Parts: sequence; C-alpha cells; structure tokens
Amino acid sequence: QVQLVESGGGLVQAGDSLRLSCAASGRTSSRYAMGWFRQATGKEREFVAAISWGGGSTYYVDSVKGRFTISRDNAKNTVYLHMNSLKPEDTAVYYCAADPWGSGSPEIHKYDYWGQGTQVTVSS
Repeated sequence: QVQLVESGGGLVQAGDSLRLSCAASGRTSSRYAMGWFRQATGKEREFVAAISWGGGSTYYVDSVKGRFTISRDNAKNTVYLHMNSLKPEDTAVYYCAADPWGSGSPEIHKYDYWGQGTQVTVSS
C-alpha cells in the first residue's frame, strides 16, 4: 500500500505559477511511476503529466506542454508539478497517483493509488 498526500494548491491569478507536491508513504521501496491528473467541476478526471521511476521519461497532455513540468525526488518520496503561466482553464482539483507496474502512462486505469487532491483555482 502507498499513501499519497498532495499539497501546494491555492487561488492564483492568470499568469502566475504554483508548485504542487505529492508526498508518498508506506510501501515506497517499490518503483512506481507517478502521474498527475485533474478534475474540473462537472468534468471527467483527465491526465496532466506522468513520470517514470527514474525520472528519465515524462509525458504531458498537450494543453500543458511548455507550461507544466513534472519532477520527482525519490530520496524524499515526493513528486512535484511545477505549473507556470496558469490559465483559468487550469482550474481543477489536482490528484497525484501511483502506477506500480508501468513507466508512466496517461491511462487512468493503470494507477492503483490516489491522493485526496488539492484545489487549484486560477482567476482571470
């Protein structure tokens, strides 16, 4: 079992930056790929970014490429999502998730463990 706790969300203005963190505890000795997803009110949860265990492979949804960066510090059991040039359409609850079998994937069903989410609100 892995427990994930997100932090770093908040209310910002368009063009601002935020850094989300996801701290893992529990069975952190396993080599999990990690992903960030988001869910806006009234919409389905969607993929945002993913990173392989070693950090050598990263994946992004087209709408955040060039603005968001996913990274991880395995010594701290923490994954980050650096978000720059935020837009109102980025407003959502952001979730981190762990994929114990893959190397990073946009497919939501591949992630076995999820955090509780952190709210990001971007005002125009």
